[in-house]
Amino acid sequence: VQLQASGGGLVQPGGSLSLSCEASGGTFRSYGMAWFRQAPGKERQFVAAITWSGGSIYYRESVKGRFTISRENAKNTLYLQMNRLRPEDTAVYYCAATTRRTVMLTRTRESPNEYDYWGQGTLVTVSS
Repeated sequence: VQLQASGGGLVQPGGSLSLSCEASGGTFRSYGMAWFRQAPGKERQFVAAITWSGGSIYYRESVKGRFTISRENAKNTLYLQMNRLRPEDTAVYYCAATTRRTVMLTRTRESPNEYDYWGQGTLVTVSS
């Protein structure tokens, strides 16, 4: 499975960006999907996750109400709409896929170790 993330860039505080992650070579509709981020010198951090059907969605507390994760299985694509961006949102954003549906049932979904496939990352910089 290959995951290709895109959509990063430079944005001012308070601005918006939309990330995409296109999957190929696998059965996208059967995967639990997530976005993680990693700032320089810091560990990779869970941002949001969505179950295979889109029926359940989870966010880290600091992005609730600002970020929206979604997926379009017919297009093999995962999205992350980011609004009201803050400087502390600056990081490389990664999409990830897990083939095990049980991962999404508990907070293990927040651990990078539970994901089988990763995109290459896209840089988001929030700065004035």
